[in-house]
Amino acid sequence: MIVRPAANALMLFDILSIFASYLVGSIPFGFLIAWSRGIDLRAAGSGNIGATNVGRLLGKKIGVLVFLLDFAKGAGPVAVARWASTDEWVAVAAGLATVLGHIFPVWLRFRGGKGVATGAGVVAVLLPVPTLGAAIVWLLFLCSTRYVSLASIAAAVALFGLHLLVEPEPLAPGTRILTGFCLLAVALVVLRHFGNIARLVQNRESQIPESVAMNTLTRVIHVLAMGSWFGGGAIFSFLVAVQLFAKLDAGSTPPGERPEWLTLPATFDKAAGTRLAGEIISPMFARYFGVQGACGFLALVTALGFVRTEPGRRVHRIRFWLIAVALLTVVAGWPLNQHVGELRILRNQGDDAARASFGSWHGASLLLNMAVIGLVALAMAMAAVLPNSPQNRKCQKIEASHEPV
Repeated sequence: MIVRPAANALMLFDILSIFASYLVGSIPFGFLIAWSRGIDLRAAGSGNIGATNVGRLLGKKIGVLVFLLDFAKGAGPVAVARWASTDEWVAVAAGLATVLGHIFPVWLRFRGGKGVATGAGVVAVLLPVPTLGAAIVWLLFLCSTRYVSLASIAAAVALFGLHLLVEPEPLAPGTRILTGFCLLAVALVVLRHFGNIARLVQNRESQIPESVAMNTLTRVIHVLAMGSWFGGGAIFSFLVAVQLFAKLDAGSTPPGERPEWLTLPATFDKAAGTRLAGEIISPMFARYFGVQGACGFLALVTALGFVRTEPGRRVHRIRFWLIAVALLTVVAGWPLNQHVGELRILRNQGDDAARASFGSWHGASLLLNMAVIGLVALAMAMAAVLPNSPQNRKCQKIEASHEPV
């Protein structure tokens, strides 16, 4: 097979762009900024050249600046590669080269950072929707636990999970390279945070200082998640579903009593109305369980943050376990709901065995749904008792220390 010179030139251009991406990723912005202020990041703090260590040593503003610069050096090469080449693998390879450049910079004898900020810039261009969800997860874990390392690992895992959810065929020829990149990104983040994971297990990992903004955001997210979880479940179960079945059952009235615009077969009876209602409402369950799972996840992580913030208060532990059981019930209810949907199809096709077992399985699904709503209602009632602000807890400690013995 003869390869045309134009194809050779194009391949050479792709290789050069990938190599250039590595060099851009190797620019140690954090190290250079700290060096200009007389600090060698490799010998100070955690020894990392990333934004977190810079923020601890030089302040939040400088840390944010380094994060943005590292983010930009990840997003820039990928955006250029996508613009210059029609092959998706070139953009993915450029992104991977940029991250590897940050982790193993040639300028610092291949001793670099963990690649979180640079990787965030890469995936923001390659996978914008999952990246948005991963950013929310990162912020949620950071505010709830104040561990940057744990937030970064959780965000990487969330990115891969959200990619699988958003992409209908993650292993199709056109998307498998992005799926592989997501999996590799998770592996890199976990490997680079191996030491942090060990310190987390030993309870020796450093936390960022708690602030009023973080405390407030955590409480707001918790209240909104609990309200949405309970409100969505109650409205769907007690209003939407009930009203839909009632309306379609009304359609089974004799033809002379139906509204003029309602054209249904004369044989349409109550059983047919019930089956039609089931067919209409069954496609909604995927989103229903998705919303429940998302709200439950947000509520559980913030509740864990409350337990860590005020470990001595029993109400926080009870709230956490109520939410955990409710979320596990949602997870258990999804395959049960899928089984009920399959039985519904077989029943409507005249399968006698499916008709006989449909009622019991459907009843079990309804009971699980009611259990979730009840547990969420109890946990939501506890939202009246949330952790105090950092200033209030500090004042309480001062007052306690001055109490007479």
